[in-house]
Parts: sequence; C-alpha cells; structure tokens
Amino acid sequence: MKIVSACLAGINCNYKGESKLCPKVVELVKRGEAIPVCPEQLGGLTTPRTAAEQMDGKVITKDGEDVTAKFERGAKEGLKIAKLVNCDGAILKAKSPSCGSGKVYDGTFSKTLIDGDGTFAKILKENEIEVLTEDEV
Repeated sequence: MKIVSACLAGINCNYKGESKLCPKVVELVKRGEAIPVCPEQLGGLTTPRTAAEQMDGKVITKDGEDVTAKFERGAKEGLKIAKLVNCDGAILKAKSPSCGSGKVYDGTFSKTLIDGDGTFAKILKENEIEVLTEDEV
C-alpha cells in the first residue's frame, strides 16, 4: 500500500484549491493500491490557502505567517494513516513544503530550490517509508 499526495490523485486540495493530476497515481488509487492524503488539510489549513515555503526550519506563508505547527500536525496525522495501512512507500508532490522530497522552495517565493524535505516527506523517511515524487514514477 502506498500513501500519495491527494492533489496527485486529482483532489482539488493544493494551496490554490487545484489538483496536480498524475495519471500513474490515479491508477494506483483506482486499483486500491494507494490512499490519497493531504497533510496540509489534515493539519487544519484551509483550501485554498496562502502559499507557504520552508525557511530556516519553519514553514512560512507568503504573508509572513508561521504555519509550522499546522504542517507538523498534518505530517503526524498522515503518518498515522500510513502506519494504519502498513504503508511501504509514498508518492508525494515534488517541491511542496509538506511533500517535497530532496528539493523544496527556499522561502523567498522566487521559485528557488534548495536541498531538503517537506514536513510530511521528512517524517515518513524518519519512519523508514520510502518517498518518491511524481517526477520519479
């Protein structure tokens, strides 16, 4: 069983209230091999919401609000789901402050990438769950 970013499964849950449809992820969900999760919604953030990026170990919105606690709460709730279903891997949205794996935006809102993981990707990796992005499947 895989955990997948809900936006990749076609659910309109990203910060703009849109999806980032990935046909391979949709097929996994249709076959019952994946469960869609939006850690940002699980953390209590609205949809749509102000864009946020990683910066100095925190998650900050474009307006300057520190939403780290909500991102962390959502990551922990997503991890609970992953453990409930014996998740053996995840396919998450690349570059996202929650789901990015290996590269995330740097907090300047200039589309500049830095090495790092989103809050959800990080907690999954810490729990030995393999994380890929849609660019890797």
